[in-house]
Amino acid sequence: MWRATAHEQGGTTMTAEASVLERTPEALALSKLEAARMLGVSLRTVDRLIALKHLPVRRLGRRVLIQRNSLQSLLRTDHPTQAA
Repeated sequence: MWRATAHEQGGTTMTAEASVLERTPEALALSKLEAARMLGVSLRTVDRLIALKHLPVRRLGRRVLIQRNSLQSLLRTDHPTQAA
């Protein structure tokens, strides 16, 4: 990840990503990649959860979006994994 010196405070440099996150309100829906990062799993695991209907999605044009509350609901129950 590249670093941008967008803002310096006390000699520390903030990344461009952190700076954007501070100014942006919390998103209602996430991309598959963002959801995978939040859950700490691979993108393939998110795809598998979607295919198994364990993780509902919304489509907006070509984008696949996952609602934040869907991630929270997913974490409230156990989901056994299947060997490939």
